[in-house]
Order: sequence, then structure tokens, then C-alpha cells
Amino acid sequence: MSASAAGIIELLSPNPPGWGGTLLLGLLHSIEIALGATVLGLLIGTGGAFGKLYGGPVVRDLLAVYTTIVRAVPELVLILLLYYAGTDLINQALTAMGYQRVDVSGLAAGIAVLGFVQGAYSTEVIRGAILAIPQGQIEAARAYGMSPGLMLRRITLPAMLPFAIPGLANLWLIATKDTALLAVVGFYELALATRQAAGVTKAYFTFFFAAGVLYLILSLVSNLLIGRLEAWSRRGMPSLKDAR
Repeated sequence: MSASAAGIIELLSPNPPGWGGTLLLGLLHSIEIALGATVLGLLIGTGGAFGKLYGGPVVRDLLAVYTTIVRAVPELVLILLLYYAGTDLINQALTAMGYQRVDVSGLAAGIAVLGFVQGAYSTEVIRGAILAIPQGQIEAARAYGMSPGLMLRRITLPAMLPFAIPGLANLWLIATKDTALLAVVGFYELALATRQAAGVTKAYFTFFFAAGVLYLILSLVSNLLIGRLEAWSRRGMPSLKDAR
């Protein structure tokens, strides 16, 4: 083994003085915040989609403003705005009510900020998936006297999944990469861990290449799981080959 290869292995070792453990910890934090943001975004998106489709004029207008602004403003600007302004507004509200100021958890703030952004995109993905459901299924459910809640569980959600999963899968992959933007506000995730390791060792190419490999592995594993989930959601439906 050459001296350069041995040096790289030593740098990426999970045991000190290697920085591999630091990178893996950063990756774990990235996954945590991406999962939290995706779940929050799904909750916001589901409510937003139903509000846009079935809400009153005021609800629809407010949701239209929300989705338009979030999709128009760069995500880095939104992260900086929501992270600093949001935490400041929370503390001002607590102070006005007579409570002490609090230090907002970086993890909670990161999930809230990215979840807010994800929610706007999820709203449009889920709304489009609902509109793609054959209307005959909805009309049949109403004809059988199903309540809105029962129709949601048995008809709308199962029928919209095959149409929603591809778009939501893209949003999940985007969320895993958007966690890197949180490095600008000091949240410790893979990008910040990589920058720290590279800054100390000056081995910039080695560590940023390793970070790229970790992001790639995360995407490949995600694609495998998403493929299985999509196949499960399309069970009983004709395959695309049969449709041709």
C-alpha cells in the first residue's frame, strides 16, 4: 500500500486521529433533520393540499401566497430568515407573556425551517396526486354514503399514493441535500463536519470527496427503499409494460 493511500485511510478512520467518526456523526444528524423535515412537510402538505382543494376562498388564497413565496424565494434566504427571525419572534412573544427567553434547539429549528419549506412543495405534489384520482372512485364512495373521513382513509389516500410517491421521493432526496444549507447557521451536520475536518487537516479534496460518496450512498439506499414503496403502492394496478 502506498504512503498516500495509507494517509487517506488514516484520515478517514472512524477512530482518532481519523475524522471518519466525525463525518458519520454529521451524516446521522443530516438524516435526522431530513426525516423530521420530511414528516413535517408531509403534514403541512397534506393539510395544504386539502385546503387548496376543499377550503374556502380565504384559505385557498392564504395557501396560494404561502406556496408561491416559498417556491419563489431561494431556500438559503428562507433558512436565514426563518432561523434568525423565527427564533427572535418566539422569544419576543415569550417575553411579552412574561416568560423567560429560551434557546431554541438547533435540531428543532432546522426541522422546523426545512419542514416549512418542504410543506410548500408537498402541498402541490399531493394536490396534483389527488386531482389525478379517477373521479368515478370519489363519486362511487359518495354514492355509498361514505363520510369524508372514511373516504379519505379508504379511497383518497390509497388512490393518490402511486401518483404522489415519485414527487415526494424527489422532495426527500432534496431534503437530504438541503440539510447542508443549515451549515451557514451553525447546525452540525455532514457539510459542517466535512468543512471542519478539511480545515484542520487541509485535506480538502479527500474529505469533500468522502462527503460526496456518503451523500451518494444515502441517495442509492433511499432510491432502493422508495422503489419498494412505490411497488407496494401500485399493487393490483397494471404495470407500465402492460399498459403499452
